[in-house]
Amino acid sequence: MLQDPIKSQLRTHFASLAHPVELAASLDDGAKSRELHELLHDLASLSDKISVADYAEDARRPSFVVRRPGGVEGIRFAGIPMGHEFTSLILAVLQVGGHAPKFSAELAEQIRALDGEYEFETYISLSCQNCPDVVQALNAMTVLNPNIRHTMIDGALFQDEVAARNIMSVPQVFLNGQPFGSGRMDAEGILVKLDTGATARAAKKLGEKAPFDVLVLGAGPAGASGAVYAARKGLRTGIVAERFGGQVLDTMAIENFISVPETEGPKFAAALEAHVRHYEVDITTGQQATSLKPAVSRGGFHEITMASGATLRTKSLILAPGARWRHMNVPGEDFYRNKGVAYCPHCDGPLFKGKRVAVIGGGNSGVEAAIDLAGIVSHVTLLEFADTLRADEVLQTKLRSLPNVRIITGALTQEVLGDGQRVTGLTYRERANEREHRVELEGIFVQIGLVPNTEWLRDTLALTERGEIEVDAHGATSVPGVFAAGDATTTPYKQIIIATGDGAKAALSAFDYLIRLPVVNADKAAA
Repeated sequence: MLQDPIKSQLRTHFASLAHPVELAASLDDGAKSRELHELLHDLASLSDKISVADYAEDARRPSFVVRRPGGVEGIRFAGIPMGHEFTSLILAVLQVGGHAPKFSAELAEQIRALDGEYEFETYISLSCQNCPDVVQALNAMTVLNPNIRHTMIDGALFQDEVAARNIMSVPQVFLNGQPFGSGRMDAEGILVKLDTGATARAAKKLGEKAPFDVLVLGAGPAGASGAVYAARKGLRTGIVAERFGGQVLDTMAIENFISVPETEGPKFAAALEAHVRHYEVDITTGQQATSLKPAVSRGGFHEITMASGATLRTKSLILAPGARWRHMNVPGEDFYRNKGVAYCPHCDGPLFKGKRVAVIGGGNSGVEAAIDLAGIVSHVTLLEFADTLRADEVLQTKLRSLPNVRIITGALTQEVLGDGQRVTGLTYRERANEREHRVELEGIFVQIGLVPNTEWLRDTLALTERGEIEVDAHGATSVPGVFAAGDATTTPYKQIIIATGDGAKAALSAFDYLIRLPVVNADKAAA
């Protein structure tokens, strides 16, 4: 099942296993069980410390447990963890075999100190790029604390469970049988929900940090680039964000970043983080900025307050908050979000196998989504507001060649319909004649662009009507000492390569701003 180059790499990794690892499988006579049987025996053939055993207690088949021989508990996989989850499997083997999870000492100790019993279940799809972060975080926590147990469940393989629990987006996490969270989460975010005192402790620690020369808000391509350029100038640099990578983490394929012919969003985000960590940059994730208080005088400190209550001070600031998916803002959309209304076709598409779906938006993202979904679902209806599709011609040609796709242009979505539990359809109006129509379906994928994450800046600096931060040719905003970069700004063309250039420019401008400040003592600056 595994190709020889992959086997060669895994032999090298497994050579460092410190403890024996048992892969205990629950199988039946189905094709998927035979596939899993082959995978597990392939892995066992790569190290004399890995063995395969039967495990009859698990009702989910095919499934298996990664554990120490003779053990009862371990890391569970219900399904075949290939695709994006293959790394989760290999990490589970390594960590059960003695490799310590890559957590800070403080975070690891916090996990070990958790009291109580925690039975986590995470529903995923193998094409989801966000799911492995959640799976790997919970698996690692399982290794550190025997009171924590975790099972990854492939929603496409266990569709009865998905239907029973009304799961229509991934990742979806349950704790002790109850909904716990959805979407991308790391260990820090999970702990915040488990350890009620974690937020206050994190805020206190964050607020005790000394003022920065340059503080970057946002850790996508623009923020990462700004942090690297600032640190290389010898400036005391910090970067604060909800997650490292930003919108890139939700990108399936990147094929236009010059010098990198092809990569995936999570890999690119990991490379960004590794590059930033190569320098002395103070990195904080899991934090969201809520307000900015500009310095009262040139050379003073800007103050940024976080949702946690912490306040940071900095001589110069680079805003790179990025953007999020634009919503339709029609009745029913909010109510049925994650109940049939989705924004990531790669993540949630497999949950709609054999069903009818709509894609809203005729740009590149919408047409690409429709093409991908057409290979999974029974039928795709693409709705575009304009009279013609806006996607590249090559994508339009591919889309029109698909037999199970209907294209409707000049259509304005009016309402998302449902039965109280899940989506059942939508209504749209023909712009040309005002006629209304109803489309019966089970899923709606919204692909109509991005909205800048700038609401919290509305009363602080100049924004456009669309909420974009107004910047000049140097990345400077309307507030002296505050610069901005990336998708949240007025810079045209929202592309990764442009965002990285924006971040570099903002950092160089911040450096130029700092070296021209008058020399003042610390007490006067603080005032």
